[in-house]
Amino acid sequence: MACKSMTGFGRGEAQSGGRVWMAEVRCVNNRYLDLKIKLPHGYAALEERIRKKVGTFHQRGRVDLLLAVTGDSADLVKMHVNKELVKGYRLAIAEIAQELGVEAVADLAFVASRPEVLVQEQQGEDMEAVWPHLEQALEQALVACETMRRQEGAAMVSDLSARLQLFTQTLEKIEAGIPELLRQRQQVLGERLQKLLGNVQLDEQRLCQEVAILADKTDVTEETVRLQSHIGQFHSFLTEKEAVGRKLDFLLQEFLREVNTIASKINDAAIAYLTVELKSELEKMREQIQNIE
Repeated sequence: MACKSMTGFGRGEAQSGGRVWMAEVRCVNNRYLDLKIKLPHGYAALEERIRKKVGTFHQRGRVDLLLAVTGDSADLVKMHVNKELVKGYRLAIAEIAQELGVEAVADLAFVASRPEVLVQEQQGEDMEAVWPHLEQALEQALVACETMRRQEGAAMVSDLSARLQLFTQTLEKIEAGIPELLRQRQQVLGERLQKLLGNVQLDEQRLCQEVAILADKTDVTEETVRLQSHIGQFHSFLTEKEAVGRKLDFLLQEFLREVNTIASKINDAAIAYLTVELKSELEKMREQIQNIE
């Protein structure tokens, strides 16, 4: 089945030159796509590419993406000698030695340990060189997350199909019970009129008119036909390749509208019990659909 859950997790890694790029993706349900990215320092230039990449896998949901880099980064550190400061130390030592009348000894280790003599400078990375490795890790994480989402989506489709089958069976029970309900109400109507009129002969034409009015009030053919159409459409949505969560959610609202109309038209305890069952299945289905992309 094509439906995907909005809940999943995936992790990916790529290695090169003693360095490791890592990507982790966590996602949960959300009405729209809400992407939060945590990047290593200096990687902001790649954010737009990353967003486009994630967008090819996720259309809805809260997506938290963590990207990190570890390992040997010695090639990014450059050492600089502050030569002017070294000369200054040397002159200062010579001046002190002359003042004290001793031999001037400028110890290299001592001078090198002075603040600001050796300056460590962090070099920026070449993002074009980094991107292929980072993209590889990101791709792995997204694919792993996608696999989990599809597996959960398949399980939800199976559950929704089973519940839709129960819904259909209950609806068929209601349809099958309408003729008997109408016959019973016709009989009750005739008995009540006979009791009220006593020995007066009933006007058959008038009785037929009342029965027709009663049948029209009890007729739920229009609602059941629409529900059968909705059921077919629901099955069709479950096989679509695009995100269908919103469509399914809207369609369930239409289901509920028709069920409420049936319940209001038929004032019967047995059928009222069946409409409650219909609503119960719809609520369970709605809870599942909230997590479908």
